[in-house]
Amino acid sequence: MADVEAALDRANDFRGMPRGTLRLNVPVNAARLVLPRILPGFTRAFPDILVEIVVEHGFVDILAAGCDAGIRYDERLTKNMVALPIGPAKQRFATAASPAYLERHGRPQHPHDLFDHACLPARYGSGAVAPWTFERDNRIVEIEPAGPLAIDVNAMDLAVLAAIDECGIVHLFEDWLRPAFENGTLEAVLEPWWQSFSGPRLYYHGRDHVPGPLRAFINYVQQNQWQARLRKPRYNTHASALPAATRLPVCC
Repeated sequence: MADVEAALDRANDFRGMPRGTLRLNVPVNAARLVLPRILPGFTRAFPDILVEIVVEHGFVDILAAGCDAGIRYDERLTKNMVALPIGPAKQRFATAASPAYLERHGRPQHPHDLFDHACLPARYGSGAVAPWTFERDNRIVEIEPAGPLAIDVNAMDLAVLAAIDECGIVHLFEDWLRPAFENGTLEAVLEPWWQSFSGPRLYYHGRDHVPGPLRAFINYVQQNQWQARLRKPRYNTHASALPAATRLPVCC
């Protein structure tokens, strides 16, 4: 079947525009933060390519999963993969809470202060809670957060909403929290301790023939990498008021 698919794809090479299906396996953060900057332009440029997105947190064998390529970070890539940058070259994890929560409970100055706060951690499918890692002056501090909610890694928008509604402190991708920083519904805390890391990579098997839809996507990403560059955030780190909105019940 693989030989038949490869032969059909080679026939597609003679078409004026590539067509077919491109199946990508990505974590939820890539689906939320990386692909929206790429897919609209790509689908307009290649209208005959159907893009299917499979969202999974763990690293998977993309061929066994029936996918053409995936998006992951360096530590989750295996050596037999071809990988290229997709999205921002650097990212950070940010820590934040609502201004009202911080007024009531105080603003942590050190990661260890979080033990005295309600945290909103992510939970993996295995049941393990994701640790929060901080770094400053080559010092790394890792804590196991605890609080009123532990939310599946694929549903972290709920953690953001809970933080906005004064339930506790959230720790998530800086880009994910930026809209809440800019509109004042969340306030940045522990910013000197935010850990930075290399951005995501598009990976695929380095076989002899790359399918036309995937090759078109690779070329598009390489030619339009500027779309993923993020402007430097401007935070209102001492917002004093929250905009009126329909809110979840205050739980802390």
